[in-house]
Amino acid sequence: QSQRRPCPRADMVPEIAAAVGFVSSLLRTRGCVSEQQLQVFSGALREALAEHYKHHWFPEKPFKGSGYRCIRINHKMDPIISKAASQIGLSIPQLYQLLPSELTLWVDPYEVSYRIGEDGSICVLYEATATKPVSSYGMLTCKNQMMLGRTSPSKNYIMTVSS
Repeated sequence: QSQRRPCPRADMVPEIAAAVGFVSSLLRTRGCVSEQQLQVFSGALREALAEHYKHHWFPEKPFKGSGYRCIRINHKMDPIISKAASQIGLSIPQLYQLLPSELTLWVDPYEVSYRIGEDGSICVLYEATATKPVSSYGMLTCKNQMMLGRTSPSKNYIMTVSS
């Protein structure tokens, strides 16, 4: 009979961890950022994403709010990434040198995926083993919006990246 509600943050821990780990690994591969800096960056990014997503996380409708949770780097640096990077003294021009110039990262309940380049394949970073509710066919998610502008047929290859 307790009135406790489940903490929404706990729900997104593995998804946020996958997204943060991925962005941190991109910074690590260039070798310009120390392990200590990466830890600070990872912590700042984890907190920023949890805060950003806390009212936009719907495990019962995983694609609701997908556009809001989508992290983009193209001609503009995603503000959440640049804010976390500023904690370790990285400027936006430095981020453009360290990270792919075209990156889309989707952080949704039960699945985290990314694409490098406008026409790259979508690769899954994290997929929950829990059964996903099947509901959102035909909804315009961030992923689908990106696909609409394509002239070539979409590639149905999914690579699974594991660390």
